[in-house]
Parts: sequence; structure tokens; C-alpha cells
Amino acid sequence: MSNPPVASGQELAASNQQPSDNLFTHPHMKKLIIAIDGPAGSGKSTLASLLARKYGYVNIETGAMYRALALKAIETGVPLDDAEALHELAQRTKIELQPRLDGNRVLLDGADVTERIRQQDVTDGASKVSVHPPVREWMVSRQREMGAVGGVVMEGRDIGTKVFPNAEVKIFLDADPEVRGNRRFLQAPLASLHQNAVLAEMRERDKRDRTRADSPLVPAPDAVLIDSTFLTLEQVAEKAIEIVESRQKAQA
Repeated sequence: MSNPPVASGQELAASNQQPSDNLFTHPHMKKLIIAIDGPAGSGKSTLASLLARKYGYVNIETGAMYRALALKAIETGVPLDDAEALHELAQRTKIELQPRLDGNRVLLDGADVTERIRQQDVTDGASKVSVHPPVREWMVSRQREMGAVGGVVMEGRDIGTKVFPNAEVKIFLDADPEVRGNRRFLQAPLASLHQNAVLAEMRERDKRDRTRADSPLVPAPDAVLIDSTFLTLEQVAEKAIEIVESRQKAQA
């Protein structure tokens, strides 16, 4: 598999521990809703974390919320293809995101599942859980409650189109599938999965996300596209910051 000169998964993840000093400014600008959408492995979570820290915003990880529900379904034996049962399960579920310097702590019914929800079985489960309209409606309702007052960064696959269609900032972050697969491979625990298998899973997930009937993965008409295929993390951040600060000035 080719390896274009891009930021690796390890480089992307490192931003949570060692962000550049020039990413902490402008504390008095108007607080906005920042929506970041894109496919798996595009770097949405890293960019959202970075922007949240820069502007002092709350980072609402929608992917973590779906993973938490998928984990509960796996642990309780609820079929991932049973929309009604999953919706009922969601209504009995409490998902909390607690901000930390190195990223959110995720609590599922009070238990810390931050590390567990990053494992492959839960990641795969989250993609399957997220296709069900009743589940998405429940999630959208929770997410809107969390972001209603502004000053939030939300990343996912339908934030700019469904959750916050009126968000002041909409970014669609994308990259070549091979690059995204390589990043995800490098993030896998102990690199236990074969690289080709990770790419195959990535393509299958892309297909599910882009073709689902409810809230398919598409850029919002007014979203700004950032293709990170040949960009470093700092270059992606610079482009995103330019977009945010342009919107802040327009709102002033």
C-alpha cells in the first residue's frame, strides 16, 4: 500500500498531548457552534479536540456517544440490527462526556469506558448502530441539548446537515481512503490488524455511512471542504482556524 506524505495516525493523536503554542488565542471572540463532519479516519476527533482547546469550547464527541451505546448493546446482548430494541436501550442509557486535557473521559451509566470504546469490535458496532433512524433521533436530541448554548465543537457524520444545520462553522474533513486506512491501522492497539484488512473495513464503513437512508454522510451545502490527504496536522489546523476566525469576525 502506498504511503503519501501525510500526517500519520500517531502524529494526529499526538496533538492531544503536545499542541502548538500558537493554538491558544482570541479568548474574547463570539462563541460559535463548530460542526466537523467526515468519514472514519479523516482526523475529525483530533481537529475537534484541538479547536476546543484553542477556543475554550466543549468538545462533544458524537462518535464516542454512538460507541458507548454500541458497547452497552454488545454487553447486554441487544442485536445491533434491531432498531426498536436499540432505541429502548438508549432511553435507559446515560452517556456523559467529561473534558480532560488529553481528551474527553467517556462515562456509560457512570462507568469509565474511555479506552474500551476505542477497540475494534465497538468501533464496528457503532457504525451498525448509527444507521437506525430511531437511534439517530435519540442521539440528535441529546446532542442538541448539549450544544444549545454555543461554544461547542461537534464532530461526526451529520452534524452540519442534521444536528446543527444552522451552525456558524461547518467543516467537512476528508482524505483518500488509503491514507485514512493507514492512519487507523497505526492507531490500532498493538497494530494487531493487517493493514489491508483495516482498509477493507474502512471502505465498507464508508459505503454504509454514505448510503444509509437516514442522514447519510454528505457535506452540508455551506460546509468548507478540507482534504487532508497531503496535509500535516498543523496545516489542517491552520485552515480550520482561518475558517473559524473568519466566521467570528462576520458574527462580531
